Amino acid sequence: MTLFILAGGLIGAAGVGLSAYGAHAGGDTVATAAQFLLFHAPLFVALGLHANPNRLRSAGGGILGLGLALFCGDLLLRHFAGTRLFPMAAPAGGIAMMLGWLVIAASAFGARSR
Repeated sequence: MTLFILAGGLIGAAGVGLSAYGAHAGGDTVATAAQFLLFHAPLFVALGLHANPNRLRSAGGGILGLGLALFCGDLLLRHFAGTRLFPMAAPAGGIAMMLGWLVIAASAFGARSR
């Protein structure tokens, strides 16, 4: 679960840095990526701090992290390199983020450890 805390800290730091870049240098795609990073960073920290994680919750965090990487990675690559990660990477990332959130929600009904 330490990995989730590390990811949350790095995602938050990237979100703050990209927000500053977007505010000063422009770039709507950079600002969008920064917002998504900042919105999701606390979730990863919370997942890492949760005392009794279950597999479903961890899987949801992993799926959400993959979706975030695809979505933000594609937006940032478009801005900084003028190319895409791969066709439909951003929409695939968005779908993965939604799926990750749903898996985390479903984990509320998973087995609880004592």
